[in-house]
Amino acid sequence: MKKRNLHHLLLIPALYLATGCSTPTVVDSESGTTTEAKASEWPHSVSYEIFVQSFCDSDNDGIGDIKGMTSKLDYLAELGIEGIWLMPMSPSPSYHKYDVTDYTGIHPDYGTMEDFKTFLEEAHKRNIKVVIDLVVNHSSNQHPWFLEAAKDEKSPYRDYYVWAHKDDPQTKGEGKTTGDDSRNVQHWHEVKGSDYKYFGYFWGGMPDLNFDNPKVRQEVYKIGKFWLEEVGVDGFRLDAARHIFPDDRPADNHAFWEEFRAEMQKVKPDVYLVGEVWAEADVVAPYTKGLPALFNFEMSWKILDALKTGNGDSLAIHHDRIINTYEQVNPDFVDATILSNHDQNRIMSEVNGDLNKAKVAAALLFTLPGAPYVYYGEEIGMLGKKPDEMIREPFLWDTKTNDDCRTSWVTPKFSTEQSVKPMTQQAQDPNSLLNHYKAYIQLRNSSKPLTHGELEPVNLSNRAVSAFMRTMADESVLVLHNLSGKEVSVTIPASLQEHKQLLHQHNGAKLNGTTAQLPPYSSLILRK
Repeated sequence: MKKRNLHHLLLIPALYLATGCSTPTVVDSESGTTTEAKASEWPHSVSYEIFVQSFCDSDNDGIGDIKGMTSKLDYLAELGIEGIWLMPMSPSPSYHKYDVTDYTGIHPDYGTMEDFKTFLEEAHKRNIKVVIDLVVNHSSNQHPWFLEAAKDEKSPYRDYYVWAHKDDPQTKGEGKTTGDDSRNVQHWHEVKGSDYKYFGYFWGGMPDLNFDNPKVRQEVYKIGKFWLEEVGVDGFRLDAARHIFPDDRPADNHAFWEEFRAEMQKVKPDVYLVGEVWAEADVVAPYTKGLPALFNFEMSWKILDALKTGNGDSLAIHHDRIINTYEQVNPDFVDATILSNHDQNRIMSEVNGDLNKAKVAAALLFTLPGAPYVYYGEEIGMLGKKPDEMIREPFLWDTKTNDDCRTSWVTPKFSTEQSVKPMTQQAQDPNSLLNHYKAYIQLRNSSKPLTHGELEPVNLSNRAVSAFMRTMADESVLVLHNLSGKEVSVTIPASLQEHKQLLHQHNGAKLNGTTAQLPPYSSLILRK
């Protein structure tokens, strides 16, 4: 069968037949091939977060790189991915590269700018958008700006950072943790031989930039426009978006991001911006004016709690509340949903390696509202717990003797062949977590209600079952997830009994008349 353009069509995998999934279909007039109708559309589609260092090593130096990543684009396209978020790639003294020394460069370990432009071109050919981490809350303390600022109080770069005399009361009395996004207890840092300290919210190696200085803001806008205009990325993931200004100046944070968005739209009107704001919905909502997409950390916490307790009945209620909170500020927001990311223990470790719970977690992610992000390796059940290096371990593509792509920059502690089946093995197993992810992503990509639909919680008076409707225009689906380890039978409410056609199920869930029979950790999706 010849390859079709993924922008227009997604071929139905044989997997659907094995999992009881029925999808809307259309016929390609050119070839007569039956294909599923595509409902997903960027940015309301599934994205994939990559830590380049751990993903795929093309030159056998142990470090993942851009060429390796390019070689895996077909894998991502087959998975149903339509967007990629790349963790930082710029020159940096650290492995994680969140302390940048050159904002318009590519770290030599990862390749060249030409390599990256080739990656962009190949991604775009496959209808995959590319978003890069833009780390502007702080620079590295090895950045030329900071080196100049630290050695000369009269340097034009001095005011690019925040300084206070070492005797200033604000530099005293520290020792409190900062919040969910940082466990740092020290914010003011010494410079050897100086009477002044500089402010670094996260760490001394990351001095905060001074956004009260108009020159700093102009530098940041220039950097953003470079990546959009000169390089061609589709947008940015904005690191530490809550901390541009101190916590007691939230209105200034909100205003800055509105200004940033306006500046970026001057060169790319459809620029995609997704922000990192670790907080509950009421704190996150005001950011949606400047950052129309924001990660929904609150729902990731709720899903994890539900998986651990086996009580899913309030999940849709929580999500509905969050959506309503955002809509009061920006009705066009994009709800970037996650199970975990590079700063959190991996979801598979959080559920103690329970494959059934991991499958229900994925089913929730792809059927609840939002534009889901998959953290690399989540789809094969990679494990990982803090410290951060251990939640960013090498992706397992194949058995070690056959894996020409596996990175070795760190010795894995959690995700080894003893604990995680490599991708190639899972691809051959219809019951694997990988194929479960493929089925749900393709289901979502082909369903208008699951991609764009309104959410309506459904009360079935059973704590184990997360039940909700997803509705768009005259299409609707009824979604039932059993989060418990016990079989559950629930009666479909009379007002919803028109939903009796099977759209998808896993773990043996089925409809008998008006009763849904849900084995442990199963899901049932019905349509009219």
